[in-house]
Amino acid sequence: MTTKKKTAAPAPAPTTRIGFLGLGIMGSAMSANLLKAGFEVFGFDPDTTARARLKKVGGKPCTSMADLASRVDVIITSLPSPQALMDAAQAVAQAGNKGLIVVETSTLEVDDKLAAKKILAKKGITLLDCPLSGTGAQAVRKDLSIYSSGPAKAVKQLAPVFEGFAKANYYLGEFGNGMKMKLMANLLVAIHNVSTAEVLLFGQRFGIAPELAVKVLSDGAGGSRMLDVRGPMMVDQSWDQATMKVGIWQKDMKLISAALAQTQTPAPLFAATLPVYNAAMGMGHADNDTAAVFDVLAQMCSPRKAGKRK
Repeated sequence: MTTKKKTAAPAPAPTTRIGFLGLGIMGSAMSANLLKAGFEVFGFDPDTTARARLKKVGGKPCTSMADLASRVDVIITSLPSPQALMDAAQAVAQAGNKGLIVVETSTLEVDDKLAAKKILAKKGITLLDCPLSGTGAQAVRKDLSIYSSGPAKAVKQLAPVFEGFAKANYYLGEFGNGMKMKLMANLLVAIHNVSTAEVLLFGQRFGIAPELAVKVLSDGAGGSRMLDVRGPMMVDQSWDQATMKVGIWQKDMKLISAALAQTQTPAPLFAATLPVYNAAMGMGHADNDTAAVFDVLAQMCSPRKAGKRK
């Protein structure tokens, strides 16, 4: 007697039509990686240069947010402000199909994301709160971590998409928990970035070459991801090649400060970094990378030779 071998049911095809709202430093890097992973990628940004850049790497620029929403299965948002998120939610709600999933990666107040979630839910569209840990340079290398929160089923469905632009996805449960973890991560980034500048300047004035300091310290107990990522930028003084602009970082600092006040959490180390970033703004570094805090500290000890290595 013979029995027929049962064949496994074919796995469902992964979502292939991905839309990006926001094609700045992060959005452009993530969309390029998803294209490399074989996804069909659409995108919209009010900046014509950003749309042209997407087309150049094989993506399909759209004429508006509504145009994009009508053509894709998943939208990934990387937006600069609460108003930009509200505008996007309204446009997507009007043009998007029921069942559409929106992955919100921006660093914004949880209340703002909840307001957008409510707008989209009325149209049967799911919003996930999925902020990212990593700089623009890390995004290019797919060296990002996703802090996902919201309906577990939707997050699981997007696993192939997340794998296309990030190294890891940490599911944190209830909507909004992603942003809470993001603020915790950014608090550490604020401190580690300034401490990196501080130790490299310390070494320089000690007669230790900054490039040697980065190499040696990165391999020891005092190493940090900011030393790895921003240390070389401080060595080369290449903060004009921004992966996180000081001006945009100010928004993140305000969110952290508000959350600390809300939770009544003492944070003396974070508080000590605030005047350093404010000084960077005052020195004209708004459009430069946050590695420019090295220049701030250098000015404090040697105004006539700001940021210059011996």
